[in-house]
Amino acid sequence: MSTGSPTTSPSTPPTPPDPGPSTAEGTARPARLIHSEATTEIPVHLLFRDEAAPSPVPLRPAVVGRRRGTGEQPRLRRPAPAPPRPLPRVDPELAEHPGRVLPGAAGVAAGLAGAAGCAANTWWAGAVPPLAVQALGLPAYQGAGLGPVQWAAYAAAGALALFGFGGLARGRTGRAWVLGLFGRYRGSVRRTGLLWVNPLLLRRRVDVRLRHWRGEPLPAADGNGVPLNVVTLVVWRVRDTARAVLGVEDHETYLRSCVEAALARVPVEQPGAGPGPADLAGEKLTRLVAADAAPVGLEVFSVRPVRVEYAPEVAAAVHRRRLAVLDARQRAGVLGAVVDSVEDTVTRLTARGLVQLDDYERKMLVKDLTVAFCAGRGDIVP
Repeated sequence: MSTGSPTTSPSTPPTPPDPGPSTAEGTARPARLIHSEATTEIPVHLLFRDEAAPSPVPLRPAVVGRRRGTGEQPRLRRPAPAPPRPLPRVDPELAEHPGRVLPGAAGVAAGLAGAAGCAANTWWAGAVPPLAVQALGLPAYQGAGLGPVQWAAYAAAGALALFGFGGLARGRTGRAWVLGLFGRYRGSVRRTGLLWVNPLLLRRRVDVRLRHWRGEPLPAADGNGVPLNVVTLVVWRVRDTARAVLGVEDHETYLRSCVEAALARVPVEQPGAGPGPADLAGEKLTRLVAADAAPVGLEVFSVRPVRVEYAPEVAAAVHRRRLAVLDARQRAGVLGAVVDSVEDTVTRLTARGLVQLDDYERKMLVKDLTVAFCAGRGDIVP
């Protein structure tokens, strides 16, 4: 007897649940086990390529600076070398060259010629006093009088005499002149003896001898940054007179500034450090000052620290520290001498059998001897 509801056979398997949407080919996709998974389709043409070797991909160098969570500190890079410090530049056309001068005999001859011309013009004009005519034995001459011609002759002869005698100069060994005309460099004169230089030229005297300069105390510091006052001895000379005079306002002041700047860059050892560090500091100072002074025509041979002192703000503290160190050394020496004396005394007494001491008596004897020796020396305050 059948009913309205369908019946199933016991041998018939149950119908499986719907597997989900089907693909285009009609096959069912399995259900996702992880709901957050995501898949990406890979094109088939990327799996089969005709290239024999993979093409290289340029990669930038990567440096691990710090690994988080490991406590590793970031890697420190080496400091890049500082760029070279630019040196002062002077006009390249400003260089020493010899100036035009004449021997002194030429100037003397020109001056005498001018003076003789003035005397002859005076006699020609008839302006010579009668007493001078009689004294010189000149012939009597009435003279042509002082006219325009005579005055022109006076001017020419006077100018010749002035130029002849006014241009005379004496050149000395170790001295030079820098010549200039209306602000333009006209050469340098290093010759010696009597010379004739154009009187219209401006002459500036320069000392070209080997010179030494012992400067005043300049601020400096040692390797630990302790302030010092250093007195330096600089041996130098003027190599190019044109640059030394015209390239800088005052070459001696410029040299002092170069020494001060070098002391600020080079650490100077403290007093008593020995000759080695002092020589090394002197070589560095010489190189720096010579490089700074060369563009202005100065040649530096040596820059040596001759006296090194502590700055006033730290001198008192350093002095107290030295006294404390000396006092500690003295106390240690006195204590060592007292201990040796007590030990020697107790050893001799017991070795010769003069006394028989137990531990307590030995301690008391050592104590009494120590107090007695210290009180006798008076160097150690108990």
